[in-house]
Amino acid sequence: MTDTTAEGTDTLTRLEQEGEIAADYLEGLLDIADLDGDIDMDVEGDRAAVSIISDGESRDLQKLVGRDGEVLEALQELTRLAVQRETGDRSRLMLDIAGYRARKRQELTALGTRTAEEVQQTGEPVKLKPMSPFERKVVHDAVAAAGLRSESEGEEPQRCVVVLP
Repeated sequence: MTDTTAEGTDTLTRLEQEGEIAADYLEGLLDIADLDGDIDMDVEGDRAAVSIISDGESRDLQKLVGRDGEVLEALQELTRLAVQRETGDRSRLMLDIAGYRARKRQELTALGTRTAEEVQQTGEPVKLKPMSPFERKVVHDAVAAAGLRSESEGEEPQRCVVVLP
């Protein structure tokens, strides 16, 4: 096995471990909150990805999403801290609850694509509304896929994406 292959295997193993730690933490949270949900673990790119899903109506899980994903963001940070406590390393784990982030990713990808098309037509930069780090990353990726570049500007929580010609 080459060093590159071993390194990739080590990274995958580390990310899977992060997902397992996060899943244990989230299962405990669901038990405490007396909420039903199944936990799905995956690795997406260079991040562990954990989702809490429900077969039935996910109205109860919406409590864990909150308004505009605010509770989800907080739970993601708490989950990352739980992983860090166990591993000693900062985690970049992504958490999704009731498909909120998956839906948001589709919307933001479409926004990034539309904005890139507008910038290509007008030749003028476009500044989007303030977004969370997750939202900005999705828009940056969509703009890059359209062949343009973008940058973030401003300070949190008013940090936004500017799509450049």
